[in-house]
Amino acid sequence: MAKRLGRRKFLLYGSATLGTSILLKACSGTSTTNPSSPTAASPSPGATTVAAAGGGDTIKVGILHSLSGTMAISEKSVVDAEMLAIDEINKAGGVLGKQIQPIQEDGASDWPTFAEKARKLIDQDKVVTVFGCWTSASRKAVLPVFEEKKHMLWYPVQYEGQECSNNIFYTGAAPNQQIEPAVDWLLQNKGKRFFLIGSDYVFPRTANTVIKEQLKAKGGETAGEDYLPLGNTEVTPIITKIKAALPEGGVIFNTLNGDSNVAFFKQMQGAGLNPDKYPVMSVSIAEEEVKAIGTEYLKGHYAAWNYFQTVDTPANKKFVAAFKAKYGADRVTNDPMEAAYIAVYLWKQSVEKAKTADDIEAVKKAAVGQTFDAPEGRVTLENNHHLAKFVRLGEVADDGLFKIVYETPKAVSPVPWNQFVAETKGYACDWTDLKKGGKYKA
Repeated sequence: MAKRLGRRKFLLYGSATLGTSILLKACSGTSTTNPSSPTAASPSPGATTVAAAGGGDTIKVGILHSLSGTMAISEKSVVDAEMLAIDEINKAGGVLGKQIQPIQEDGASDWPTFAEKARKLIDQDKVVTVFGCWTSASRKAVLPVFEEKKHMLWYPVQYEGQECSNNIFYTGAAPNQQIEPAVDWLLQNKGKRFFLIGSDYVFPRTANTVIKEQLKAKGGETAGEDYLPLGNTEVTPIITKIKAALPEGGVIFNTLNGDSNVAFFKQMQGAGLNPDKYPVMSVSIAEEEVKAIGTEYLKGHYAAWNYFQTVDTPANKKFVAAFKAKYGADRVTNDPMEAAYIAVYLWKQSVEKAKTADDIEAVKKAAVGQTFDAPEGRVTLENNHHLAKFVRLGEVADDGLFKIVYETPKAVSPVPWNQFVAETKGYACDWTDLKKGGKYKA
């Protein structure tokens, strides 16, 4: 497939091309779609509808991720997972007797481009929903578009919380389902002194605000904090600061995103900062990134997610087998891919409950309470538009997969408004009661 060839080239060139990758842009107006000629659907009175999107024999949905630029290293595989779910659903008869017609757009690792493409998918392509974004910067860029249009985005990646939109369904982790359990485990098992590194945008900075408050509350210490512009590979100054701040070793909490991680882990090893004394806990490094960076640089380090390819459930065995059958035996699955895959199925179930794809408000209401036997375990979409999810921590093993070192026995309810940060402590979100809505004092 052409998109896989592009990905392989991207990974092959590695850090030699990382400095320029963020400059890549998508050609304006380019999209990937399947031919169809849908007819207009009849809206229900007073409902938010999308004309023509679900007419005829197809239902059009948008897929909006970075297929070029620094985030392509992570986002292309999310598209593969979404397309796998769509193919499975179509082969099983579709949704309401209609085939799903995906329309792909490239956000190009550029946040204004994400907003432009979101508007195109809604206004020109008349999609009934969008599956998209990875970084919080891209999500924040498209959020005003979805709120203005009263439309619907399914967002598949863990994030920093401090948001609860009626127009977004968050199928990745909130901080209490990833970051906070990881910090607790590290304090108990790896040390009290932390150095925080991240890409310089909203997710890492907000996540590190949460971590610093949690460390204060739990008896830990923030020994240092530093950031890189997204896509930047000049990591030597950060490594120098880590050595100065933690001369005897300590915990490194990593919120770098994209291909900055390639340079970071290679130079960490080159500087002799090995996981026995300097364990790194990452929240954006999964199986795909381990494979791209090189297992030899990551073995012994850790990641916090809700899903790993090594999860032992019947649903996961089926998911991994189906993914490898479609894309190749050498491919791996990871947490954002799983969250993207189950988002498509949750949307399908919501449409079937609402008995319409075009009435977006009806679909939103039908989505709350949906459950799904996901590869990670049984998940439930709660009234704050976030999923109850399992929490897992993994250590990179010799084969590049994760040995699970901690997991919760049941799904953990999401808490979008952080309870360690003073400004949001005590707040919650409930979209089944509009008097409460996106933020209310619990």
